[in-house]
Amino acid sequence: MNQLEGKVAIVTGGAGGFGEGIVRAYAAEGARVVIADLERGKGEGLARELGAATLFVRCDVSLRRDVDAVVGVCVERFGVPGIVINNAGTTHTNMPLLEVDEATFDQVFAVNVKSIYHMTLAVVPLMREKKGGVILNIGSTAGIRPRPGLTWYNASKGAVNLLSKSLAVELGPDRIRVNAICPVIGETGLLEKFMGMPDTAENRAKFLATIPLGRMCRPSDVAAAAVYLGSDAAEFISGVEFPVDGGRTA
Repeated sequence: MNQLEGKVAIVTGGAGGFGEGIVRAYAAEGARVVIADLERGKGEGLARELGAATLFVRCDVSLRRDVDAVVGVCVERFGVPGIVINNAGTTHTNMPLLEVDEATFDQVFAVNVKSIYHMTLAVVPLMREKKGGVILNIGSTAGIRPRPGLTWYNASKGAVNLLSKSLAVELGPDRIRVNAICPVIGETGLLEKFMGMPDTAENRAKFLATIPLGRMCRPSDVAAAAVYLGSDAAEFISGVEFPVDGGRTA
């Protein structure tokens, strides 16, 4: 039997990168999935590829009205979401902290942190009515063991990691589990921004040297963690920072 058979999930930032990996894995494991993303072309293409059990809804996660709309479409088409994965994220380019302008700072926190506020307000009342649910927030090793040049991004992911623990404590009596999945630097579209330099073999080697298992995180790695933590097999796992990092934070 598939691990997520009969479950309904929303994945923000689901059209590419780690989010796409999660969407593909969830669909393969029997879940019905709403893909929420700004990238309409990629999102609609992925939904077409994966079939009737997936649906794309364009969403700017920093806007409450967009988040509410995604949840509303999910309820209408598939039912109340039992799993929500707050994956959408952004970063500033790796640079000295005093060089990051205020607009960029605001965007990083709006997408990485405030989006979870919006989604929590939208889905927790529904999960309470169902007497249970799962919220998975994609944090980062940046919020555990920060790298220089990414201070404000590190801070946003530190907030994600901690708020996941706090949500787990407060929502536990409602049988709502909350965990943070914390990937190390990954092979995604944000890679060059994280590095702050061109994506060359030589430059990658500098980052790979800090990861004991010797490679970057892949979407399939994050997806495997999300499948487990979203499944009934993890029914007693809540409030954890789950590193997917090849030993980076050990």
